This record gives sequence, C-alpha cells and structure tokens, in this order.
Amino acid sequence: MDKVTLLLLLPLLFVLAPVSQGHAQSDSPFGEDRGQCYSHFGEGHAQSCSPFGEDHGPSYSHFGEGHAQSCSNFGREKVTRLHFFYSERVTGDKPTIVLSAKPENNPSAGIETFGALSVIDTPLTEGEDLNSKVVGHAQGLVVAAGLDKTMLIFAVDFEFTSGEYNGSSISVLSRNPILDVYRELAVVGGRGKFRMARGYAFLRKAIANADVNIIEYDVTVFHYY
Repeated sequence: MDKVTLLLLLPLLFVLAPVSQGHAQSDSPFGEDRGQCYSHFGEGHAQSCSPFGEDHGPSYSHFGEGHAQSCSNFGREKVTRLHFFYSERVTGDKPTIVLSAKPENNPSAGIETFGALSVIDTPLTEGEDLNSKVVGHAQGLVVAAGLDKTMLIFAVDFEFTSGEYNGSSISVLSRNPILDVYRELAVVGGRGKFRMARGYAFLRKAIANADVNIIEYDVTVFHYY
C-alpha cells in the first residue's frame, strides 16, 4: 500500500474505530444495556437514565454542559398492578356523575349525547358491592365524543385514599366505549408514588343499569418511586 492510499484511508479508520471497541449500544428498551448512551441535547456526563434495566455504560446529559444531577432523584422504575371497582351512581340524592353542559339547541340531551360535558366524583371500592370499602375517588371531566357510536372521553384523576398508595393518584386520558363489556384506557401520568406514571387499564363491566354502573379495573402502571 503506497503512502497516498494510506493517507486517504486514515480518516476512515478513525471513524470506524469507536464502533469496533467495547459494547455496542442496545436499541431495546426492555433489555440490559451495557453500552454508551448519547444525548441529542448537548454535552456533559450524567448517571444512567435507563428506565428498563441496568445500564453499565456512561450516559450523557440532556440538559446542556457540565454534570447533570443523578437520575436517582426519580428513584427506580417499578411496575405496579392495581385492582379496584369504579362504583358510579347515576340517580338518587347524590349521583356521582352530573351533566354540566348540554349541546346547543338540544335541551333533552343526556350524559351520552354527543357534545355533552359531565363531571364525576365516583368512589373506588375494593369489591363489586357498593357498600364495600372505599379506597379512592375518580374525579374529572367526561365528554360525550361519539357521533355515530356512544363514546366518552375520560380526563380523570384516580386518587387513592387508603393503603400503601394513600394520597397518590394516576391520571387517565382516553376514549371509553362505555357500551362495550371489555375495554382499555390509557394511563398518561400520576403523582405521589405514581410520579411519571404511564400504563393501561383493562375494564370489565360488572353491573350496569339505570341506577348504577360498576366497572372492574385491572391497572398496570410503570412509575418511579
């Protein structure tokens, strides 16, 4: 190999060298990552922020130059399963869902009428019985958003008032096809012990009549604690 060819190849060798050394970065969010992580947002070194398993390589700050704070401020990510019943009273002296706004020019609109807005403060119970122990409350807004099919949009905070998660809550923002026996809602946030939560809730219609709606919730939440 002559000197001219060698000089032309040297830059290429420097580019390829880091790829061949050490462990490559894993693209999988669910496996172990022992390689380096590179930020899209500046320079500086921080502790690993990998939420899915142990990360043995150095990582780089997302917040500019210098040393970032340890990600241990958020704690470790964990998965929590929650089970409870949403016990809604539609009628009676103290209904837990109230129609607050009706569509224009539709005075006979109900909770499920397209465009209707309702407010809920519904107890969460341990069991299917309305008299079982209350473990929390679901509070928020419900919008009827189905034009051709009955569909509610839930923007609801589920706060727990007993047990290990007393004072903590998960937030749901999702479509809710209430006529279906089985459905799924998206968990998009949380607070307290459910800080930075995300996950999903499987719902099963347990009891539904003119007076009450009792829905079983089986929730899986990823969060930091």
